[in-house]
Amino acid sequence: MNFRAKSVRAALSEREMERGPAALVKELRHWRLAAEDGIAWLTLDRAGESANTLSEEVLTEQNEMLDAVMEIGPRTLAIRSAKAGGFAAGADIREFRGIGEAAVIEERLRQAHRLIDRLAGLTIPTVAVIHGHCLGGGLELALACRYRIALPNAKLGFPEVLLGLHPGLGGTFRLPGLIDPLQAMTMMLTGKPVHAGKARRLGLVDAIVEERHVAAAVEAVAAGRLQSGARHWKASAFNLPLVRRVAARRMRAAAEQKAPSHHYPAPSRLIALREEHGAGRESLQDAEIRSFAELLTGETAQNLIRTFFLREGLRANGRGESGVAHVHVVGAGAMGAEIAALCASRRLRVTLTDLDLKVLGKAVRTASGFYDRKLHSRIERRDALDRLMPDPAGNGVARADLVIEAIAEKAEAKRKLFDMIAPRLKPGAILATNTSSIPLETLREGLPHPERLVGIHFFNPVTKMDLVEVVSHDRTAEEVLSRARAFTRAIGKLPAPVRSAPGFLVNRALTPYLVEAFLMLDEGVSKETIDRAATDFGMPMGPIELADRVGLDIGLEVARSLRQAFPDEVPEIPGWLTARVEAGELGRKSGKGLYGYDEKGRPKKNKAAERPADAADRLILPMLNTCARLLREGVAPDADTIDGAMIFATGFAPFRGGPLHYARQRGVADVVATLERLREQHGPRFAPDAGWDGLRAEG
Repeated sequence: MNFRAKSVRAALSEREMERGPAALVKELRHWRLAAEDGIAWLTLDRAGESANTLSEEVLTEQNEMLDAVMEIGPRTLAIRSAKAGGFAAGADIREFRGIGEAAVIEERLRQAHRLIDRLAGLTIPTVAVIHGHCLGGGLELALACRYRIALPNAKLGFPEVLLGLHPGLGGTFRLPGLIDPLQAMTMMLTGKPVHAGKARRLGLVDAIVEERHVAAAVEAVAAGRLQSGARHWKASAFNLPLVRRVAARRMRAAAEQKAPSHHYPAPSRLIALREEHGAGRESLQDAEIRSFAELLTGETAQNLIRTFFLREGLRANGRGESGVAHVHVVGAGAMGAEIAALCASRRLRVTLTDLDLKVLGKAVRTASGFYDRKLHSRIERRDALDRLMPDPAGNGVARADLVIEAIAEKAEAKRKLFDMIAPRLKPGAILATNTSSIPLETLREGLPHPERLVGIHFFNPVTKMDLVEVVSHDRTAEEVLSRARAFTRAIGKLPAPVRSAPGFLVNRALTPYLVEAFLMLDEGVSKETIDRAATDFGMPMGPIELADRVGLDIGLEVARSLRQAFPDEVPEIPGWLTARVEAGELGRKSGKGLYGYDEKGRPKKNKAAERPADAADRLILPMLNTCARLLREGVAPDADTIDGAMIFATGFAPFRGGPLHYARQRGVADVVATLERLREQHGPRFAPDAGWDGLRAEG
């Protein structure tokens, strides 16, 4: 036990009881100030918002509150949040949208820095009391305090890189000056938050206390019984130019592999800031402001900010209550097992049925591994496993609020299953199918209550993919759809509302992309070259590797059904693909597909050859063309739903803002002209859809 831990515990043992209400000194729109026993309590409670974010108005009010603090002359200032979800979620990025002048951003940032610096320069002890999320600008506010006390549920991080930015309110110099600079750079370069325990080990927080002990811990600060973390010893080493150059070279190489600088400039800019200005705070602060302003006004950041709002728009589809407490999953294969594991991790009771007991046992092991990775406490892991109940007899059907079918992608098999399940459903229960491509009109035949059938289509792997398609047909009850979308949000997914049609939205748009890659293979283009063309465009992986990841058998089944429904849209599937599937070469899951795989499941690739000039357009534009068609046909309600679905289900280059947004930025006329040229060279499958006329008119 170190000295800091001893001193906090000693302070807490002296005063276990909570303090009474402090006297209110001043209240503004977003802040209120109270004082008690020489301690000023400054509470952030942003008006009209469910979470705290730092806007220009919030920071201006903070400055006014600091005037009031100085007037009362307390021993200590403690800053807290009144929001249940956390301390602060960062800057209000709504203020970032559509700003085109870097000089305007610079001036606003300099003013914000002056306000944050004033807090950092106070001579009295200052302490940030952190619960829940403390991210971005919220963490920069906390870093401006001399002490940080965290509750056990605190999560601290700098997610700016996910918006094409780096910290812009002093984080680039305050965090590396407090903790190991390499750990600080890792936090800023990855955007991953750290929980309270790790933050304490890093020295980012000075103590972790339960809520009932917060007042006593702040009193320990006021009495000088809590030591503030000293500047990390490695920070001095990073004042040496040679050390900074060596570290920068290594970080730049690692960052380039995950986020190429020509697509994502923020990581390389952050590394350059530390390399060039790391020895001087004033120099680094000035460079941080200029760099942030330049990044913010760039296309990448504006598109990533757009992507953030696409996510928020999809989440908003799930507002309301689902009424789902018990989920029954039929089919314990790869998809069903992960659906069940995810639901149980979100505090839902889950029963899981499969005819094969070995498959059920494997599903429980899958869930256990998932909980080991994702749930922090032993009690959470135990409780999640207790909520997941193997149910070979399928007795859970009669008690479930929601039954999810996750069996093989065969319409006849699904209908037979529904014939058995439907009579056993309790009144008001929802029947959902996880089908990836079969129209719900086909599956509802013979159901006594077709209005209670909905599609809830997860993507593989379920526990990692954010998006879920919530599929309606013309007889689905609106109340059922609303509950299904709310359930999807409650388990941490993004519900995309789509209308029933072959392939729905994502698979319909993705199939031409995959089939075009197969046709390029037929022409003799190497699989590595095809995949490189896609990843250079910005896709997370190429279409050949993706087909192997999904499973060639699943891809073939989807392609066949879409080919049957849309013969002009989906070209004929090469015969060799069918032969591979029949030979058991299904992709990564079988150890061999279009690629071979090593013992760790990694594809064995040769060096990519120089690709044809039109390779990227041949792959990407059929996807865009289908997106325009889906919008015209009304399969999705709007272009934003299509863009969000393709980003969060397929990884479509987020820095491009979505396929239809990319088409607008590139120019709809140019996209249509390129499709016409490809049609002349490669065939009628590239014929531009009539949907482009509407998009051209919008533009």
